[in-house]
Amino acid sequence: MGTTTLDSTTTEVLTQPVTAPSGDVIVVEDLWRTYDMGFEQQVHALRGINLRIRHNEYVAIMGPSGSGKSTLMNLIGCLDTPSKGKYWLNNQLVSELDDDQLARIRNKEIGFVFQTFNLLARATSLHNVELPLIYNGTPTTERLERARKALTDVGLESRMTHKPNELSGGQRQRVAIARALVNNPSIILADEPTGNLDSKTGVEIMALFESLHARGNTIVLVTHEPDIAEHAHRVVHIRDGQIFSDEPSKRFRR
Repeated sequence: MGTTTLDSTTTEVLTQPVTAPSGDVIVVEDLWRTYDMGFEQQVHALRGINLRIRHNEYVAIMGPSGSGKSTLMNLIGCLDTPSKGKYWLNNQLVSELDDDQLARIRNKEIGFVFQTFNLLARATSLHNVELPLIYNGTPTTERLERARKALTDVGLESRMTHKPNELSGGQRQRVAIARALVNNPSIILADEPTGNLDSKTGVEIMALFESLHARGNTIVLVTHEPDIAEHAHRVVHIRDGQIFSDEPSKRFRR
């Protein structure tokens, strides 16, 4: 990992970069993301991030606004490319792929869950979940079978023909989670998944993530809420574009 904890409050960032991948689902080595703001001004959103995430880990990435956590999420999710450094996803060096190749990787390897659900308003739950399979050319019969199974797995077998405006916020998020699961991705990347939910529904959604992790899914959760992060087994804190600490969540510390 990219840091060593010295005591309960102090963390030393390691100078040695992560070596070549050895079976981890995510390996990030000396990752930088620099934005050119014009007039010879640059903003370094990420400054040499080193990070490993193993298969079936449940990791929360935390940090205040402007810390770089959203930038790191975009890079891990293949929505952006680094200015410098390397990123392996499932042993494939994706940091050097072009936009079309990144799009194929996203559809195959990553299931996204967003704060705002990102569902098609006029489509049924079943059709919303089908979408990734439509994009990759899955035959209709298989597509419907997999979409129905994904909805059943998140407890929405009775809501398959309902449209988003006929569902509660928690049910909409479950549809989004089913859509993320339908391609059997390497990782589920959840960006503030409870941000638009009331506290009771948020607890239910986090319980669903825990059950998905128990089934073998790798989950990376991006949040600014400490109580949400504590559902993960490991918490990575980012500050000023660098990893400040990387340690087990409180309930998994010995």
